[in-house]
Amino acid sequence: MGAITTHVLDTARGRPAGGIAVLLERRDERRGDWKTIGQGDTDADGRLRTLMPEGASLEPGQYRLIFDTRTYFAAQSVRALYPTVIVVIETMAGETHYHIPLLLGPFGYTTYRGS
Repeated sequence: MGAITTHVLDTARGRPAGGIAVLLERRDERRGDWKTIGQGDTDADGRLRTLMPEGASLEPGQYRLIFDTRTYFAAQSVRALYPTVIVVIETMAGETHYHIPLLLGPFGYTTYRGS
């Protein structure tokens, strides 16, 4: 399991959201730009455990997860308000794992730090 993981649940359908493309980026503190460090698709259970390589250390700083929700909802012929969901987190020194679930519907979403 990577140092940053996610789990997407489709609250409108009441089940996991498989097949959502997720991009993980880290902010360069000096330059302020973002660098891609991982990507993948959620599995049939809505989980993505491999955004960071196995054993990669988690450096303190800002990371963002970018969820391609447009493609997910379009595949279901569902009109949705948010084509992309971007979640920015800040990791702290001494922490080794962050799990960021996304509860998703066509017209709203919420996120939190999971375990």
